[in-house]
Amino acid sequence: MNAAAALRIGLVSVSDRAFAGVYEDRGLPGLREWFAAALKTPWEVVQRLIADEQAAIERTLVDLVDREGCQLVLTTGGTGPAPRDVTPEATLAVAHKVLPGFGERMRAVSLQYVPTAILSRQVGVVRGGALILNLPGQPKAIKETLDGIFPAVPYCIDLIGGPYIETHDAVCKAFRPKSAQRASGIVAQ
Repeated sequence: MNAAAALRIGLVSVSDRAFAGVYEDRGLPGLREWFAAALKTPWEVVQRLIADEQAAIERTLVDLVDREGCQLVLTTGGTGPAPRDVTPEATLAVAHKVLPGFGERMRAVSLQYVPTAILSRQVGVVRGGALILNLPGQPKAIKETLDGIFPAVPYCIDLIGGPYIETHDAVCKAFRPKSAQRASGIVAQ
């Protein structure tokens, strides 16, 4: 696979305290670690650490998709019911299409671990040729959530015109209908 086929991933940590330097952000390293283990496909990251401000989140998401050319954007943090938690509002404000199944699945996965998952307002949307997903902020919860939803992500990226994503099956087995599977870079007939 050549460099032009690399998956461009935008990672956004939304945290007032990490942005202010009160503590070290753990969301971005957790995301990078998961992708390093899960993806076979060449990938590159554009990351941002921002405060929990709706306008800043909106600008960041638009920048990552429209200017940076990311085909997948993941946010961490800001999805709860607290007054400062506005990541879902910002994500919906820049969306072209809403994919409710992602939010439903993320909460279902998290409910297996903590009863407070019902407080989460995570969403999944499409903006242009990019999938944007809101994830929790803690590395353990990020991994659990990605393990539960990522099998559907590569086919979604296919459908919106992004690169063909291959995963390491031992970490995350991507699901595609047989008609959408490739062998050695060729679409199955």
